[in-house]
Amino acid sequence: MTWLTETRNSYDADAAGYAEETRDLLDRKLHVRAGVVLFADLVRAIGGGPVADVGCGPGHTTALLRELGADAFGIDLSPAMIETARSEHSGARFEVGSMTDLKLADASLAGVLAWWSLIHIPDEAVPGVIEQFHRVLRPDGVLAVGFHVGDEPETKASGERTTPARGYRRQPSRVAGWLREAGFTLEAQHLLNPDEPKPGAILFARRLPGPPCEEG
Repeated sequence: MTWLTETRNSYDADAAGYAEETRDLLDRKLHVRAGVVLFADLVRAIGGGPVADVGCGPGHTTALLRELGADAFGIDLSPAMIETARSEHSGARFEVGSMTDLKLADASLAGVLAWWSLIHIPDEAVPGVIEQFHRVLRPDGVLAVGFHVGDEPETKASGERTTPARGYRRQPSRVAGWLREAGFTLEAQHLLNPDEPKPGAILFARRLPGPPCEEG
């Protein structure tokens, strides 16, 4: 898949710079941080268990989850990002992997966090990715998805990196529809910065009881 290669190469090109750019992001964007805290609370409320930060980048959000008591580990497509995450957060587990084909057992996780990482997945591939999230979550497991909001079919995710990854803005209703089709029930929607040029949204969902989605 060309878009997977483009995304990997984009983040490999400036992993250290991106890590520095986002180091204090969760301290600056307190509403986004609150979403991470709520996610950790929701996982704790179901008894805890392993949590995957899918598209973890340099691992800052994974580290916060661990500070909040979650048994969190990070997965990212970019080997350079994983190397940076391991260097900066040596106490956590990080591994190279793709959300299109998670190397995790069925129903093995209590939570999945996709924090502004679905933004690089083209529309036709999103349902398959969400089915992967559903497959690896145990019944009643928690999913939180953060993304840019808009109607534009395509935008650059960051103009600072050397080879910017292709990115997508989407309306919350569209993402919610994909989640429901995969077997999730929606519990909350947070709209962030609605008066700014690039608003965001966080959807909190739960895997309904029943067998994992069968992949076609």
